[in-house]
Formats: sequence, C-alpha cells, structure tokens
Amino acid sequence: MSRFNDMTAKMQDLAAAKATVAAWKSVGEKVVFTNGCFDILHRGHVTYLAHAADFGTKLVVALNTDASVKRLGKGDDRPVNSEEARSYVMSALGFVDLVVLFDNDTPLEVITALEPSVLVKGGDYNADETDPSSKQYIVGSHEVLALGGDVRTVDLVNGFSTTGIIRKLKNGIS
Repeated sequence: MSRFNDMTAKMQDLAAAKATVAAWKSVGEKVVFTNGCFDILHRGHVTYLAHAADFGTKLVVALNTDASVKRLGKGDDRPVNSEEARSYVMSALGFVDLVVLFDNDTPLEVITALEPSVLVKGGDYNADETDPSSKQYIVGSHEVLALGGDVRTVDLVNGFSTTGIIRKLKNGIS
C-alpha cells in the first residue's frame, strides 16, 4: 500500500472506526482517545498528541466537523481549514492511528461507541472533575471510568494556540 493510502485509511466514519477499534482491542491494543478542532496544527497540538499517544498503543483522534467548530463559537472565521483538510493533516501524523469526524457539540457519542481504554484532554481540563457543568469537566470521563479505563490530562505548551496564530496573522507578524 502506498503511504498516501496508508494515511487515508486512517480516516474512518464512526461505524468503520468502531470495527477497527474492536479489532485492535481483540489483540490487546490499549486504545487512547482524544478530540478537538486542530484547526491550524502547531507545536502545541503536536506535543499534546505525542504525549497522548504515549498512554497506550493506538491513538484515536476525533475531529470536530466544520459545523461543530462553528457552534463552539471560536469566531466567524473558524475553522480556517476544512474538516477534510484537517483530517488529512491529522492522519499524516505517525503517532495518530485513526481519525474520525464528529458533528455533535461533544464527542460523547464517539467515546461511548469506541469505549477507549484512556481518555485524554489538555491541561486546561481536570481529570478529577465530576461536575459536568464545570468548564474543566472532561466529557466522557464518567463513561470511560465506568468501563475500568483511565482519564488523563497533558500539560499545554505555553505560547501556542490557534487563536494566537490567527491574531498574529491579522495584526502582522512581528
């Protein structure tokens, strides 16, 4: 198989992703799940994803669709890159094993379908937060913990954010 085909094979709908994850689990793979927009991929994203991948043997990344990004209120100009473009970039990363799009406001449906062993979010979340109304609550944590899984956070890299990159571009890079 060509490298391009290897890359595009990582991009799957939820039904195919569920079958892939089940096959991985049947041979003892430890599946890690994370999600986000990953609009303009930068050092902070790559560092975060590499650390998330270290919590298991297979990393699944759920990407917000364009409509989902718009509903998050990140700005009228977001996403900068389409869901298709973001999927290609994400699947090109060697430590990402599967990319699945989700159109809901949260990835809960994907998490419950895939039943990952580890759920990971950035350090702006709190793995111990149990109040779903808290901004630090990790959606899906209750479900993953109930299955005997683990919920982790990864420290963010200071000075790197998509919003900051867009601001620099608008104001002129100095």
